[in-house]
Amino acid sequence: MSPALHALSAAELLAGYRRREFSPVEVARAVLDRVAQWEPHLHALYAFEPERVLAQARTSEDRWRRGTPLPLDGVPLTLKENIATAGTPVPQGSAVTALAPAPADAPPAARLREAGTVLLAKTTMPDWGMLSSGLSSFHPLTRNPWDLASNPGGSSAGAAAAAAAGYGPLHLGTDIGGSVRLPASWCGLFALKPSAGRVPIHPTFPGRVAGPMTRSVDDAARMMALLSQPDPRDTTSLPPQSIDWAAPALPLKGLHIGLWLDAGWGLPVEPETRAAVEAAARGFEAAGATVDPVPAFTTRDMGAGMDRFWRMRSWLDYSALPPDRQQKLLPYVRNWIARGATLSGAEVYHGFSQMQALREAAVAATAPYDFLLSPVSPVARFPAEWASPVNDPERPFEHIAFTLPFNMSEQPAASIDCGRSAAGAPIGLQIVGRRHDDLGVLRLARAWEALRTPPPPWPEPPP
Repeated sequence: MSPALHALSAAELLAGYRRREFSPVEVARAVLDRVAQWEPHLHALYAFEPERVLAQARTSEDRWRRGTPLPLDGVPLTLKENIATAGTPVPQGSAVTALAPAPADAPPAARLREAGTVLLAKTTMPDWGMLSSGLSSFHPLTRNPWDLASNPGGSSAGAAAAAAAGYGPLHLGTDIGGSVRLPASWCGLFALKPSAGRVPIHPTFPGRVAGPMTRSVDDAARMMALLSQPDPRDTTSLPPQSIDWAAPALPLKGLHIGLWLDAGWGLPVEPETRAAVEAAARGFEAAGATVDPVPAFTTRDMGAGMDRFWRMRSWLDYSALPPDRQQKLLPYVRNWIARGATLSGAEVYHGFSQMQALREAAVAATAPYDFLLSPVSPVARFPAEWASPVNDPERPFEHIAFTLPFNMSEQPAASIDCGRSAAGAPIGLQIVGRRHDDLGVLRLARAWEALRTPPPPWPEPPP
């Protein structure tokens, strides 16, 4: 039985358009039908206008008829709502935001729009992107399609839920401490956090990147070929490079891979998650790689320092708001940032210095290896209504100890499905490369796709 149109990959859609087996309008209608079935349960979308979707699809269909298609013409796409698109307000997941139309597309949105994609909608996120959760004061609660009682993670919450539910093949999130990798892990997806500067973005912030969230490595690679094109608005971007993003799986024989199972702080890794990651490492080893354990290389002080720095950043934003708008902020976030009012300059400076401490520790620990494997998250599932796997604003980052270092070190890192818990929750394997070796991470992920036992079928909407 052939896959339904909403479930086809970008490559399959483009091939079907080329052979005139179906059209962009037919695909758009199939995805809209899928959204109608799932969205009352998931609440993954923002700024969703079906008629605008169909208008884009008709324009794409006309280009295909004229024989002038663009690189991703007619392929459905979602963008996280903090990636600006001209004319659409950017609430940053929070009811405190004064809404105004964005003046222009942000660089990632511009590149994907220029490629002919059909923008289905923006996707939800929590307040200011400061939670690994689908909880928000602006958007309805976003849920995980694998289990509606579970959280999809965040901050790219809606992107992950939409990808797992089959809202077309291409989804783009942002990541400053794990925000594409964590929801990808909890929703069974592939996600790439590129090297800092590989994908131009605006506005910039230390550690912040935009990255693809897809059902396959190939779809993410197709996005990277466009997203990595230059844009002068990002003053931190890397020099443009000619990269063969479609390169095949990396040969495993002779690779030296590190296996990192103890972050040094944060939540302990659940036994089922540890077992799944260890099984993946054995798979690489059986295929010819050498796998060696990597001891803990980050510390509680590093995590606590980043917590203090980010609390102060958010406190400054919060304290600049009028009192009536302050009360609209999600209570969890309001409680988390409250201590920012009492932090000294020395505490904040020490917190800022932990960016460099994390960077140096991560680069040094990974230097002996071609790649590093680890869990993405120490836990496989947590309740939909919670703000994080701990749900305690005084312990906000216990679940990001494996992901945060590589934002600060600017290394590429991916999440790819590597198994299921006994309860059926997806478990993500993190693949980390040396600085700027984004292609190597993609190629190793392709190798894992070929090695692993095929994951279970994607979830279907409730009857």
